[in-house]
Amino acid sequence: MTLAATIRGLYAVLDRDDLALARSLVGRDGAKAAVLQVRLKSMARATSTRDLLRIAGLARALTREHGVPLIINDRRDVALAVGADGVHLGQDDLPLAEARRIANGAGRAQRFVIGVSTHDLAQVTAAVAGGADYLGCGPVFATATKANPDPVQGVDALAAAVRAAGRVPVVAIGGVTPDRCPALAAAGAAAACCIAAVNNAPDPVLAGRAVAAAWP
Repeated sequence: MTLAATIRGLYAVLDRDDLALARSLVGRDGAKAAVLQVRLKSMARATSTRDLLRIAGLARALTREHGVPLIINDRRDVALAVGADGVHLGQDDLPLAEARRIANGAGRAQRFVIGVSTHDLAQVTAAVAGGADYLGCGPVFATATKANPDPVQGVDALAAAVRAAGRVPVVAIGGVTPDRCPALAAAGAAAACCIAAVNNAPDPVLAGRAVAAAWP
């Protein structure tokens, strides 16, 4: 899978045990997400590895049916166990080089995608140099998704990150809402990650499509 060719528009996140929500994000009549990440941070205290494997496995079957790449947040072991396309790493997770070494030793026929969250230009430069397949950059706006968010970067900083990333796709993260997506696309972001603004919307399909519409 070449992320540069497929990551465009809505980078969706499944943040709870809700197969109906997953279908609304990636199904044929859904929000047309370009990528689906399983990230159960909101229910982390109640989620065992067994539960995570079950939810990730259901998401894998659904994304495979609809031809959508599946990314697992943080857990390389779970990603490899369910045959996900890749993993997304935060700055405090397993180092990129080590994650790549583990993935390369798993005998996969195709490249294991590794995305990295970045919060400043130094982190962008390091992730690109380390071989990240795509970057999450932000928070662009204030966000309530994380308990202790990093400092807000703003749209200008996002544009600078895009320039520094070169050919590596950049996903705008943090406080993203559909109405803000045209500015993110204009800044050069390949996609936008919306969690609350899509998943908690009265109609996640319409909200997700509104995000995707900024990248025609």
